[in-house]
Amino acid sequence: MHTPKNIKRPLLLIIQSNEFSRIHYGLIMAAASTATDRPITLFFTMGAIRALTPNWGRKEDITVAKKGLATFGELMAAIIEIGADFKVCEASLTSEGLKLNDLRADIELKVAGIVTILAEADKQGSHLVFI
Repeated sequence: MHTPKNIKRPLLLIIQSNEFSRIHYGLIMAAASTATDRPITLFFTMGAIRALTPNWGRKEDITVAKKGLATFGELMAAIIEIGADFKVCEASLTSEGLKLNDLRADIELKVAGIVTILAEADKQGSHLVFI
């Protein structure tokens, strides 16, 4: 797909790891993407879905804040405010034993499958990044 030079290709972050440092870095990438006016979709799958539960990452945020870095909470708030697109994997919700209402209420979450995500990414000419 050819994208004109003045239009930035969307970024699709497929966040699958349940490790704080990887998810935190994914949020840094998402914040940078939105700050440069690049459309961003974050697709949470597998254990990473747990990062969308209330209070996830608060303990680790203390350490991050002491280092002078943006915390998980700060990054999420910024990404939500800017209007990033958040999607969660339907199969992963089931495998993690979660329901959509178990996840954060402050994020507009859409449930999707990987086939839908990849079809949308192809149609939009998105860059895919796995975290």
